[in-house]
Amino acid sequence: MEVRYKKYDSVFKENAVQLSIEKNSIKKTAQELGIRANLVSRWRKEFQNFGRGSFRGSGYDRVHPDNQRMFDLEKKSKETELRYEILKNASPYLYREDVLVYQFIKENENRYSILKMCEVLETGYGRYHRWKKSGTSKKQQQITLFKEDLKSVFMQFKRHYGRNRLTKEMHKLGYTLCKEQVSFYMRKLGLRRIKKRKFKPTTNSKHQYYTAPNILSRNFKVQRHSQVWASDITYLQTTKGFLYLTIIIDLYDRKIVGWNLGSRLACAHTTLPALNMAVAKRNASLGLLFHSDRGVQYANRAFSQKLLSCQFIKSMSNKGCSCDNAVSESFFSSLKRELTDRNNNLFTRRRMKKEIYDFIENWYNTKRIHTALENKTIEQFNKQYYLETGLKI
Repeated sequence: MEVRYKKYDSVFKENAVQLSIEKNSIKKTAQELGIRANLVSRWRKEFQNFGRGSFRGSGYDRVHPDNQRMFDLEKKSKETELRYEILKNASPYLYREDVLVYQFIKENENRYSILKMCEVLETGYGRYHRWKKSGTSKKQQQITLFKEDLKSVFMQFKRHYGRNRLTKEMHKLGYTLCKEQVSFYMRKLGLRRIKKRKFKPTTNSKHQYYTAPNILSRNFKVQRHSQVWASDITYLQTTKGFLYLTIIIDLYDRKIVGWNLGSRLACAHTTLPALNMAVAKRNASLGLLFHSDRGVQYANRAFSQKLLSCQFIKSMSNKGCSCDNAVSESFFSSLKRELTDRNNNLFTRRRMKKEIYDFIENWYNTKRIHTALENKTIEQFNKQYYLETGLKI
């Protein structure tokens, strides 16, 4: 038969202690209250050690009121140390899938309190136990896989793809989510597109050289390779001054066919080297239309003579109208979103040159999808062109 012990509340215990002190007799007090003398004796010892903090009930720490403040500080310090220890050990699983957090909790059940781990790692106590009992549902597994693929694609394209392009990339992997759903999971995973840094214009159109008419007239859709090339210059700030990037882009497949990064704005360090590269890389046809702004680097005699020797036709944007060279401007917009590190610090010149080469040759010309090319990469577009026409670029 189970023995049941009578329970006494804190008020009764304190009164019993006070009565025993007044009577100066534990035995008489016990007889008067109808309880065992050893209980009164124990309560008196506890009251002597902890005062009014003696009878707080089960689950509460006993401490003398005079030491309460010190006790609370020590308890808070231990609590902070415990939280730090849990967070430190769980750091590889933070801000990842719930399943990984649950797995960490399960592996450390014998080391920490489950309730404490759920609190520190901001996960539901009930959800953890449901997962432990039933495992992960098929839908949750699919969501987990989608999140991992989304993060992988986002980092593959160096954090500058927004929801529209990411949605197209996820469709290629077989997912059928819409743009709004991709945007939702981007926010949930903290995937933020890199913001572009502000740059100043480099065009100096105050010169005495001849400026050509705007033959292109914003007709950016062309019928073949090397029919129209567009060019522009921008400057990039580094830790030691500026570097000047010149690009030449083929409007048919949007490939950067020529480019140069120099430390001076003179024609010999900007437009001429870029044009020489473009001519060497592509079989430019006679009568190719070369479009640019009205800057002195494009209007001067040396560059004009080079265009004339190649039998290219010169076209220039209207004064102060950047939209006339929108394709080149769009390229620079994409580039400048990329050229910033996580702490928003400037690059060294050496690092900038590496980043520019990486961006143009290893990403823009090879891996980036272009809406103007029906969401294909330049390599995919040109491969299809070769299969359909049999013509080399």
